[in-house]
Amino acid sequence: MDIARPDIRKKKLRRQIIVLVLVALGVTAAAWAVMRLKPAIPTVDASTVYPETVKRGDFTVNVRGLGTLVPREESIQLIPAQTDATIVSIRVLPGTMVKPDTVLLDMTDPQLQQELVGARAALEGAQADYKSLNAQLQSTIMGMKSAAAAVNAQYSQALLQAQIDKQRYALGEISGIQWEQSKNNADQLTTQQKISQEQLQVNENAIKVQLASSQTKIDSAKAQLDLYQKQEEELQVRAGIAGVLQPLATPVQVGEHVTAGTSVAEVIIPNQLKAALQIAETQAHDIQLGQPAEIDTHNGIVPGHVSRIDPMVLNGTRTVDVTLDGPLPPGAVPQLSVDGTIDLQHLHDVLYVGRPAFGNPYSTISLFRYDPDGKTATRVQVKVGGASVTEIQILDGLKEGDRVILSDMSRYDANDRVRLE
Repeated sequence: MDIARPDIRKKKLRRQIIVLVLVALGVTAAAWAVMRLKPAIPTVDASTVYPETVKRGDFTVNVRGLGTLVPREESIQLIPAQTDATIVSIRVLPGTMVKPDTVLLDMTDPQLQQELVGARAALEGAQADYKSLNAQLQSTIMGMKSAAAAVNAQYSQALLQAQIDKQRYALGEISGIQWEQSKNNADQLTTQQKISQEQLQVNENAIKVQLASSQTKIDSAKAQLDLYQKQEEELQVRAGIAGVLQPLATPVQVGEHVTAGTSVAEVIIPNQLKAALQIAETQAHDIQLGQPAEIDTHNGIVPGHVSRIDPMVLNGTRTVDVTLDGPLPPGAVPQLSVDGTIDLQHLHDVLYVGRPAFGNPYSTISLFRYDPDGKTATRVQVKVGGASVTEIQILDGLKEGDRVILSDMSRYDANDRVRLE
């Protein structure tokens, strides 16, 4: 028969509790130790990163944009239809070199033909009216001149008779009454002669006015006829300048009826081009007129300067026109895609480094800087200034000679150090 030993059971229970407490303390200590451990430094393949050394020297802040070559405004000849007309033939296709007198297309306008016939008839009628009026007025003036000549003859005769009678009266050959009659007759004809000359002058002036009015009708009819004739000539659309015929945004077709003012052709001078660059609006605010630029046509680089900055923003960009200051390389044609670089500012004796994969100018970015052993790199905060296409200014956080990683290291954002192998 077994004898109960309660003291032994209590000792056993006490040992179990102590063991459980020790195990819990051990687990807690282990967990605390694990939490205190620093994460392992990730390893980066050194051949996959792009290192760069911080330099000191002169630095140019610039911006870059894509664009196209476009004709300068003064090199474009846009040819509108002068009347409502129908296109009957197209003689030259876009891309063809043309001369000023090259006929590009032919048009017809039946209404203009009717107006031409009417204008010719109006001119002939105005000319006939002028001739008839001139003949009538000349006949009238001739009658007046004849009458004036008769009065003048009588006046001369009376004046001569008065002089003779004056001498005879002095000699006593005639009486005073006869001399007085002769004198009065001469005075009366003198007045008549003066009046007739004045009337003749007034009528001659009136004739000039009437003929001038009739001539005005001729001139008006001739001007109208000249206008219609010019419009008829322009039904044969000519280039007007030496250049290259360009395609229209809405090409015209044979048989199409166009209204007056509709563009039917466009000619440009091929060697008078400019570059229209699309610059991000965040960068365009630093651009000024006259700043130097370079345009890469992919067949040569042409110097230029900023000549216009579009005030409007479209799709996050502004159009900046660059006037080319050098000769165009072969193959430079309108709508050719180009790359443009505009110099904004020249800095002297500053720190700079290659432009990293991410990071905007005038901000604070993080870069991995090589440690002295060259086998690890540590993250540092770098304050940057102006940037160029390939480089960026260092304001704070790095010194001359530091080596940094410029390639994308965003996958290591959770780490402050990396190992390079």
